[in-house]
Amino acid sequence: MTDNSNQKPPKPVERGQRFNPTWIYILVLLGLIGFTLFGGSRPVRTDWREVKNTMLERHDIKRMDIIGDNMVEIYLKKDRYADYATQFPSGLWNGAPDENGPQFYFKIGSVETFLQDLKDAQAEFADSDKIYPEKKDESTIWGQFAQFILPLLLIILFWWWIFKRMSRNGGAGNIFSVGKSQAKIFDRDSHVNITFNDVAGLSEAKQEVEEIVEFLKNPEKYTKLGGKIPKGALLVGPPGTGKTLLAKAVAGEANVPFFSMSGSDFVEMFVGVGASRVRDLFKQAKEKSPCIVFIDEIDAIGRARGRNPNFGANDERENTLNQLLTEMDGFDTNSRVIILAATNRADILDRALMRAGRFDRQIHVELPDLNERKEIFEVHLRPLKLAAEVNVAFLARQTPGFSGADIANVCNEAALIAARNDHQDVQKQDFLDAVDRIVGGLEKKNKIISKDEKQRIAYHEAGHATISWKLQYAHPLVKVTIVPRGKALGAAWYLPEERSLTTKEQLLDEICSTLGGRAAEQLVFSTISSGAQNDLEKVTKTAYAMISIFGMSDKIGNLSFYDSSGQSDYTFGKPYSEKTAEIIDAESKRLIEEQYQRALHILKENADGHRQLAERLLDREVIFGEDLEEIFGKRPWETPENHDDSNN
Repeated sequence: MTDNSNQKPPKPVERGQRFNPTWIYILVLLGLIGFTLFGGSRPVRTDWREVKNTMLERHDIKRMDIIGDNMVEIYLKKDRYADYATQFPSGLWNGAPDENGPQFYFKIGSVETFLQDLKDAQAEFADSDKIYPEKKDESTIWGQFAQFILPLLLIILFWWWIFKRMSRNGGAGNIFSVGKSQAKIFDRDSHVNITFNDVAGLSEAKQEVEEIVEFLKNPEKYTKLGGKIPKGALLVGPPGTGKTLLAKAVAGEANVPFFSMSGSDFVEMFVGVGASRVRDLFKQAKEKSPCIVFIDEIDAIGRARGRNPNFGANDERENTLNQLLTEMDGFDTNSRVIILAATNRADILDRALMRAGRFDRQIHVELPDLNERKEIFEVHLRPLKLAAEVNVAFLARQTPGFSGADIANVCNEAALIAARNDHQDVQKQDFLDAVDRIVGGLEKKNKIISKDEKQRIAYHEAGHATISWKLQYAHPLVKVTIVPRGKALGAAWYLPEERSLTTKEQLLDEICSTLGGRAAEQLVFSTISSGAQNDLEKVTKTAYAMISIFGMSDKIGNLSFYDSSGQSDYTFGKPYSEKTAEIIDAESKRLIEEQYQRALHILKENADGHRQLAERLLDREVIFGEDLEEIFGKRPWETPENHDDSNN
């Protein structure tokens, strides 16, 4: 149990959106900049001819100020201001000048020439009407400051404030750090609580990464014999198998700095950012060596180059990959920086990235087998309050093909179902319901199904169950239901055998049992429905794979047209002729038709048992393997291990 006594209570949820005052600051700042640049009571420009012939002639001028050496400002008399209103602009920006002035200004060549021209223009004026300008040199400095320097300072302050706000995200949003590495650094001060004890199963993979940790802790043990520390290890496997968890365990076990990031973190909208982030990542790693760099989902940048002829070599992703290749094994290398990467698409990675010297080891993290599923269940069952009837071995047998993430989901769903049903502990049935929920989807007991449709579904599912029980290599039945789940109107759960290889006979038996639903509909109702769509998809894929991939056809022979490495150049066409394609189509159709006739034959021979099974399914809606054993008897080829855990 986790101690939550020191945790702060959650903050109450506030209703409605809070107003962000930042927008007020932005609007005020923009208003100040705009008003300084474009607004205010600014004088209107005129010329000496207008001043001499109109303003002086009509005695409209109150006073004149000489600003600097080349400008004169004019102040009008208040009772004459309205006479010039038509010459003033209107609007908020650059509106009419203030009534107190100055209202006009004009440029002059020199002060001496202007004073002489003004004297000549007022020669015939009375002394009381004459204007004597005043020279104001100090206004020039403040005017230039207000007109040029102040707006510039406001703009600089505004952008400084923007950058400060962006840099609060720890550098992720800072425009100046866009080329910096986004890796999370775990060093001796940043403790990771996950260790190898938390990673169940994966014994071979754990041994590989444990050795890498040992390399960094005690390198002399390996280098004294002339060996070199590996530069990188690639974790390959299906989703949910524990690749990232294994890397977290390395971070928890190693006493060296650990850099963690995703392949997509290198991708950015700016050109050259990906390569820059790669350089910065390795620069930081070399400064903290010895250390480990973990790149999750490396296929985001490690995809094979030059596959798409529509794009040139100057692609941003390719530039990022080229920089990564150089850093991993270029002239400037550092053997004390180990690269860990994870992907579930190793077939599309570039060959240069996969070669020895970059990723020296490929660690395959596959789906867990029976014993590994037991270990994973034991880890995820620790925090649960279990009933005494729960058997770990039984749960492991009920989840073939489940990944570690799926098993964790099963345990969590079982706990939620137990709480929903007000159980005091998590019971065996809660786990079975959780498996059904994950595999088939949520039950839809309220879905409206007519009586005829329900009968057809029952005979359809009973057909699958009957044939799978009668065929040696078909998977034994665990449970059949006609309660709708997800998109399916009925479902059947089987217990697949743990196989490393699959023979032709096993594949044929699986195709035959899959076609049992369609065959049952034709025999009982003399018509077929769309309910077998999913079954037909499965058998079609299996049949084509047997012929074109596994080489299980006499007419095609021992040929396979599938490239498991993912490095083929079969881009625009099939790797075989049209005649071969016709043979593949014909062979697939023949194979499926033979198994369909075989399914019809088995159901005819066991018509009475098939009918009893369907009627029992209509009555109970759910039947189990024990019901088939009661109707058809035990399977003669059944191994004892299939029933060891079923009754526990």
